Amino acid sequence: MNDKLRNVVIVDGVRTPFLRSGTDYQDMMAYELGAAAIKNLMHKTAIRTSQIEQVIMGTVIHNIRTPNVARESALIAGLSPFTPAHTVSQACISANVAISHAADMIRLGSIDVAIAGGTDSVSDIPIAFNKKMRKKLFNARKIKNFGDTLKFVSSLRLSDFKPDVPDITEFTTGLSMGQDADLLAAKLNITRAEQDEYAVRSHKLAAKAAELGILANEIAKVETLPKYKTVIEDNTYRADSSVEKLAKLRPAFDKRNGTLTAANSSFLTDGAGAVLLMEEEKAIELGYQPKARIKSYTFVGRDPKKELLLGPAYAIPKVLKLAGLSLGDIDVFEIHEAFAAQVLAVLKSLNSDSFGKDNLGLKGKFGEIPIEKLNIWGGSLSLGHPFGATGARLLTTAANRLIYEDKQFAILAACAAGGHGHAMVIERI
Repeated sequence: MNDKLRNVVIVDGVRTPFLRSGTDYQDMMAYELGAAAIKNLMHKTAIRTSQIEQVIMGTVIHNIRTPNVARESALIAGLSPFTPAHTVSQACISANVAISHAADMIRLGSIDVAIAGGTDSVSDIPIAFNKKMRKKLFNARKIKNFGDTLKFVSSLRLSDFKPDVPDITEFTTGLSMGQDADLLAAKLNITRAEQDEYAVRSHKLAAKAAELGILANEIAKVETLPKYKTVIEDNTYRADSSVEKLAKLRPAFDKRNGTLTAANSSFLTDGAGAVLLMEEEKAIELGYQPKARIKSYTFVGRDPKKELLLGPAYAIPKVLKLAGLSLGDIDVFEIHEAFAAQVLAVLKSLNSDSFGKDNLGLKGKFGEIPIEKLNIWGGSLSLGHPFGATGARLLTTAANRLIYEDKQFAILAACAAGGHGHAMVIERI
């Protein structure tokens, strides 16, 4: 390894179309979506498989048939079996972890070239039997004769066949993220109208970016199996979204007093994304013009019982300090939109004197993120949120926006289950 830390650059990024779960990807597994992202990234960048030294992918919904989904994705995509691949998981920032791990390997000199990203399919979520039935099935391994079989069958009850469908709740608190976001909105006085307005903004911006062909630059077509239908665009955003339509919806989590609805919350999504990372000098040597350089990144943890969704409010100040920059130096902001309330809470906290003093150790507020610089091509509320893949989309979009807008610095940030947060600063080359 080199004694000196090296520069890591983003050459390019690709994602599959993001689709609402239960639609055209419903017969595909996460590894197939991951393979599509990797294969299309290699095609777009013309990178040779022999040049790729590591593949790291994030995922949240693990399938027991593909415990190392990165490996299966890489092999199906056509990478050499001699290229190692491993999978990481940290809820909604799994792809961010994958990218950071790959960047560290490059920075330290153990490799020069890596593909990192993430994949998830809620449509293919493993649904198990309940604990009682699983125990019976496990013990059934000991069956040796017809008598044992008869005894096993007679022990079964109709209730044993009730599926144990996983729900998206925080293990520590027992609350869903939506329930927690409702509490956060109430605590910070974020109104239903503010959330609906932000959600409509996200959908309108995504629709506009799609209409202008901007999103198409990041999206690669996918041949869905087994019907072989070609998917070329997201089916997630609503161009006709309006505050009037959203106002008619009922609360989704706190049925009586809640302000979160299905429309101002992100929805279940299938998809994958991948980015090509290189050591800067290696990229130039191979003839590439990198889009951006990773300047700093950080991960934070907060008490999930108190600040489940506020990770970015802590990660953003920390990552800017690591980069030696101030909030005013940043021209491009890409923040994951788990819920409109969550994004607004992060913005409100960073612009709060009391939060700055009590939580960040500052003399006053950290600063205001200009809304006109935030998620201007849409966000997770409109584009969707495949849990393990969103981080790759955030990085790809941030790098592309720097070029499109002719700016220098971008920051991407996301919250995640467990009270986690992530932020990364990149610089245009």
